[in-house]
Amino acid sequence: MPTMALIAGWLIPGAGHLLQRKWIRGSLLMVSIVAMFAIGLALKGKIYSPNTGDLLDILNFAGDLGNGLLYILARMLDLGQVTVQVATADYGTKFMVVAGLLNIISAVDAHSLATGRKRS
Repeated sequence: MPTMALIAGWLIPGAGHLLQRKWIRGSLLMVSIVAMFAIGLALKGKIYSPNTGDLLDILNFAGDLGNGLLYILARMLDLGQVTVQVATADYGTKFMVVAGLLNIISAVDAHSLATGRKRS
């Protein structure tokens, strides 16, 4: 069960908490992470790919990958692949990276709840 909460929480934001019947926490995480990712796309933010050698691009890719299925869906639909040309696009990029990092933190939190290391 703990591993399932970790993987589900990474793939679908908030799903790790929803599996443990933490309805409010899971719903809040899901809404906030999906909204941050959508706002980032609306601001024309960039979604990073794994094929660059620059350290900051690799770190941003790791943050984007933290979005789980949102990242995979965006890559499949070819969203966020344009070059950043306006200042708001940089904010959009940061929104998506922070959404991924928040999703990783929430998945680890769901794992900690499932293992009993953390009380709700």
